[in-house]
Formats: sequence, C-alpha cells, structure tokens
Amino acid sequence: MSADTPLKAWVEHDGALLRVRLARPKANIVDAQMIGALQVAFDQHATTPGLRGVLLDAEGPHFSFGASVEEHLADRCAAMLASLHALVLTMIDFPAPILVAVQGQCLGGGLELALAGGTMFATANAHFGQPEIKLGVFAPAASVLLPYRISQAAAEDLLFSGRSIGGEEALALGLVHSLNADPQAAALAYFEQHLADKSAAALACALAASRGAMRADVRRRLGEVERLYLDRLMKTRDANEGLAAFLAKRSPNWEHC
Repeated sequence: MSADTPLKAWVEHDGALLRVRLARPKANIVDAQMIGALQVAFDQHATTPGLRGVLLDAEGPHFSFGASVEEHLADRCAAMLASLHALVLTMIDFPAPILVAVQGQCLGGGLELALAGGTMFATANAHFGQPEIKLGVFAPAASVLLPYRISQAAAEDLLFSGRSIGGEEALALGLVHSLNADPQAAALAYFEQHLADKSAAALACALAASRGAMRADVRRRLGEVERLYLDRLMKTRDANEGLAAFLAKRSPNWEHC
C-alpha cells in the first residue's frame, strides 16, 4: 500500500470480515481519490468466499467532513457525481452487511457514504448533517438514501435546513443503531455476536431479499437526481455563487435564480 493512499483495507476474522478505513485524517475528505480507493476495495472483495460482513470506519477525530467542494464546481461535478453514485450502488449491492462506525463529524458526502452502508454505530458527540443547501446546492445521494434510513419528514428537515444533529437525535431518528464510547469496538462486537456464525450465502440472499425494492429504486432515483443536479441546478446562478463563496470564505449573495 503506497504512503499516499487515502484508504486502508484488510480482511480479518479468518476471512469473515472486511475492514475498510478512511485514512486521511482529520477531514477524511471524500474526493475522487478516496472514492476510487473505496471502489477498488469493494470491487476486490465482492466475491471473497465466506465474507460475512464489512466494517467501515475512519482514522482521526472525525469520520468525514464531506466531499471536495472544488470537485463540485461546474466543470468537475459530472465526473464526481458519476463516481460517487457508482460507489453508492456498489455498496448497496454488496453481498455482505456493511457496518459503519462514526466519530466526530459525519457530513455531506461522508454521511452519504455512511448511508450507503448499513447498521451505524456512533459516539454520543458525533454530528451528522447534509449542509449542501447552505452552498446553494443539494445532496443527490442523500436525497435518495435518507428517506430509507429515517422518515421522509426527518429526511426533508436535514436536507432543506442543512443543520447537523448530534448522536442522541440520530439515535432517536433511527439513523444510528447505538451510541458507544468506542463505535469500532461496538461494531466488532455486533459482527461477532450476530454475523460471524451465519452462512455467507444466506446473508447474501437475505440482503438481496430485503433490499430488492430499495436497490431498484435507488438505482433509478440516483439517475434522476444526477440529471436534476447537472441539467438544472448547476445552470443556476446561485449554485455557482454558493460554491464560489464557500471557497472564497465569504457569505453568498443569493439572487434566487
């Protein structure tokens, strides 16, 4: 593994558990390099015999500050969305349950990545949010995935307000399975108690059965929101103003068009 890789991936528990770790703290930005490394890791292990689970976690004090704002600019966002959405589809199609351990900030593209996984474990002081609306844009993958993880009303609150919620509120909404001082240890304990002794073949079929309608809907809806983002949103003056203002570290001047 090269020194500049943004990701660590390995198999443990006698080949039963794939560990995938964001390894570019403190921000763990979900940029093109991170997305590419994640895609490779999931592709390489999609047919690993006997795999019964994945644990996705992150080094440092935060899970992820989100996606690269520079890669959201008009001349780069098409490639970014295509690669991120391909990764989301790979993750929801993955044949073993993906557990996610979150500490600190889990925002924007980082939360979209976590949403593409499954059961989530977090610290009480973790923060979850989709702040894209504050930049004059929206979160395509989260717009599709959040209503599957929490209610439609709660998803709209987070998507329209751009506010962040703490661990307790995330637990109450059902976004998080449990709050733990050490979410990685809690996820590992869950794997050992509930997944390690199961048949990998049965788990793969159970995922296909429980996510059948979701997989088809997410695939269709991701295409729709991607077109909305590229063909309508990015042609507005405010989307480009919001991104430019963020990069310039100034307040945006909305003209509502």
